[in-house]
Amino acid sequence: MAKSKRGHSLWHLPSRGRGTCPVCHSTRIKLLYPRTKSDGTALKVCKRCDKAVQARIDAAV
Repeated sequence: MAKSKRGHSLWHLPSRGRGTCPVCHSTRIKLLYPRTKSDGTALKVCKRCDKAVQARIDAAV
C-alpha cells in the first residue's frame, strides 16, 4: 500500500520547501537542512551542502 502521508509536512512550507541554495546556488532544490554561520545567522541549505565545511557556509550570501 502507498504511503499517503510521506512528504505531507512539506506542503505547508512556502514553495513546498524549495528555493535556491545559498551555498551552491542550485535552483528549485529542497532547502530542508538548517546550518548556522559563525556569526550566528541561520541558513537553510540543500542536502549536498548540509555536509559542507564551515568555511563554505560562512562564504554564502
